[in-house]
Amino acid sequence: MENSIGKRLEQYTTKRPQEVLLVTVEIAGEEDQIAIFRGFSSSLMRPTAFDPDVPILPEEANILKIDRVYSPYNPEAPRYIQQGLTWESMQALLLQVGV
Repeated sequence: MENSIGKRLEQYTTKRPQEVLLVTVEIAGEEDQIAIFRGFSSSLMRPTAFDPDVPILPEEANILKIDRVYSPYNPEAPRYIQQGLTWESMQALLLQVGV
């Protein structure tokens, strides 16, 4: 569980606190968007569990794209660093920061 996709993305944002990750995923046939910032994840489209041990991003989720956005995140006018990253391209960034 420690090396799950969600945990790795959360660890990335603790090492790069100036970034917010907006992860668009498909979970059980439904699309969701998850914001990850400073080690915490929150769904932007459905309720988020209060228990931090309940993963927001389950292992069976299909990552459609990842956007890197400057913090603070303003949904009205996001300042993108990169848009439309695949999981494969995000893994290279994770390795750069050691997660």
